[in-house]
Amino acid sequence: MPKIDAATVAEHRSARRAALLDAAVTLLRESPDAAPNLGAVGRRAGLSRSAVYHYFSSSQDLLTAVVEETFPRWQRRFDAAYAGAPGPADRVRVYVRENLALVAEGDHALARTLITVVTDEHIAPRSAAFHAALVKPLMEALGDLNDPAPALTADLINALVLAGARRLEAGDDFDAVCDGVGRLVDPYLDRA
Repeated sequence: MPKIDAATVAEHRSARRAALLDAAVTLLRESPDAAPNLGAVGRRAGLSRSAVYHYFSSSQDLLTAVVEETFPRWQRRFDAAYAGAPGPADRVRVYVRENLALVAEGDHALARTLITVVTDEHIAPRSAAFHAALVKPLMEALGDLNDPAPALTADLINALVLAGARRLEAGDDFDAVCDGVGRLVDPYLDRA
């Protein structure tokens, strides 16, 4: 009988599942070109390969669980940041900064890796729905600013965010990149 490391079996299982998800994320960040196998994930989490099968039936099952945990966590992060933004121009600034922060923290690379290595047929729709949910507040903020072409402006802002993301991935300073993107976005927001 395995040793239970928590007050209840449910807490024990939850903690082990979380440890496996964390281990998978760590391995994905270390080797973004390949999906980690269950044995490697188990070793990283301090569990045997056979123990991992009590939680996930396959690598794809594990990676799908990573997606199902990661995307809502990112959405909650954005929602909390938007809640502190008093006006539409501030919501646009939040959108830019939070997207760049995800890149600086390595989560953007994780998202790209997940999209690449998860072959489950529902990752593409989940990813598209997540992206649409992230862009919706930007579109609403642009509408509140009476932007004549909010979809075009959102695409242009996303192009600046993508350029900033590339600079961050190349090693540029987070604050410097945010300031650079802000120098281009702020004059538009200040006029609106």
